[in-house]
Amino acid sequence: MSKSCLESSTNLESCENIESQVSLESSLNLPTRSGFVATLGRPNAGKSTLLNHLLGENLALVSHKANATRKQLQIIVPYAPLNAQIVFVDTPGIHHQEKLLNQYMLSQALKAMGDCDLALYLAPITDDVKHYQHFLELYQGKHILLLSKSDTCSNEAILAKMAEYQKFDKHFLALLPFSVKKGFDRDLLLKTIASFLPQSPFYYDDELLTPTSTKEIYKEMIRESLFENLSDEIPYEADVMLKRFEEGEKLDRIFAEIIVEKQSQKGVVIGKGGSSIKRISKCAREKILALSPRSVYLKLDVSVYKGWSKQKDLLKKIGYDFTL
Repeated sequence: MSKSCLESSTNLESCENIESQVSLESSLNLPTRSGFVATLGRPNAGKSTLLNHLLGENLALVSHKANATRKQLQIIVPYAPLNAQIVFVDTPGIHHQEKLLNQYMLSQALKAMGDCDLALYLAPITDDVKHYQHFLELYQGKHILLLSKSDTCSNEAILAKMAEYQKFDKHFLALLPFSVKKGFDRDLLLKTIASFLPQSPFYYDDELLTPTSTKEIYKEMIRESLFENLSDEIPYEADVMLKRFEEGEKLDRIFAEIIVEKQSQKGVVIGKGGSSIKRISKCAREKILALSPRSVYLKLDVSVYKGWSKQKDLLKKIGYDFTL
């Protein structure tokens, strides 16, 4: 397969040439393909937004606050034309900081690199190429280079940026521009990824969206709602701990705790007369209802854990169980 859409033309339509290099056989006659694909990139590269778009469901946490994703989340996307099952692994953004929480997040990204069959590196179209060079210092495995947020540039600017990356063509398997907003070819991206996966039985049932636990998904939806409603007011060091989850025949009962580091932050989360916590709870409940087949009761409390993001015992209590 061509490593770059630039090899045959200087027009974005040349990206379609990749399609002709993928087998046109009926998927009924093809062996199954399956594999794990780590989505990698700097904070706010658009990894979670991309995965939600490919899946057609809002499972991965999306926020304009950098480093919103803190744990790995697996998302399963089938690609029937190549009889493939792609297991995407959403990872925290690759960055280096001293805080213990940030070290944990980097360890999650590095682990995904080592465990995956293939990586998808997202580089926003406006990024300096030096960030991709830093990535290559960390990872020498098979990967596809995806220029995300391509809707922010003209076609001429996209082609110019692709030309900059062309000097690294020995490192990547394919180079593609992509934009969720502009609608660059979803099918082409999935076809390209699937064509590089190993022949293997499917790892999961066809109907499964994610092997990640329901509790973990709900926790992330509450955290997403927190950032959506208080992103500018609440600091990065805020999190959610699920205290109790009762799954009933007709009703799910969820009891969760929003964690902050200072008493003043607790007041911001609660709001005057409880206005903020009510808004956060309503938003989270609506997100959970969109996935749950049952009614949902959600109770949120707010607690102060001083310096939790810097203390291993508190990190483990909240759910970040790791060894550094």
